[in-house]
Amino acid sequence: MTAPYRIVAVSGSLHEPSKTTALVRAIADAVAQRAPAEITVIELTAIGPALAGALRRDDLPADLEAQLVAIEQADLLIVGSPVYRASFTGLFKHLFDFIGQYDLVGKPVLLAATGGGERHALIIEHQLRPLFAFFQSLTLPIGVYASDTDFDRYTITSEILQNRIALAADRALPLVGYAATRSVEVLAG
Repeated sequence: MTAPYRIVAVSGSLHEPSKTTALVRAIADAVAQRAPAEITVIELTAIGPALAGALRRDDLPADLEAQLVAIEQADLLIVGSPVYRASFTGLFKHLFDFIGQYDLVGKPVLLAATGGGERHALIIEHQLRPLFAFFQSLTLPIGVYASDTDFDRYTITSEILQNRIALAADRALPLVGYAATRSVEVLAG
């Protein structure tokens, strides 16, 4: 048996409980239902205070450094943010400011976002995708957007959203498997 995929899900929400956190967890769980996986969820609500005051990576506490390493070493990165003033949250961007410029090259990244209504869905294409293009990541062609009507409190109730999550998980796995074998070949080569 091969090692389980390392899935890291990052929630850019500044609130707990959070629809964004519920969404990235649901996506990670859907992938894990299809292939062996170890899931790590990083929530800005937990790391935000330590992150906000840091100007350089070596200013960060050891536990936060370990989470940055987990992001960089993930086989699949699932990132999600609520729409905040037409973009992702500032702390979400600040977190990725500490990731090495070349540490996500070729890494599969599944993009997700939440917002008050459907008009915010383009955050995936106009904000998240360019951020991860900078890192030369392999952003998956399908993103997952959820609006408030897709939830009952913090539970996903929309069958359409559940189907989209399942489709994203199905389409992610071949790329995750390819990227994982490529990183092994690069290390061996």
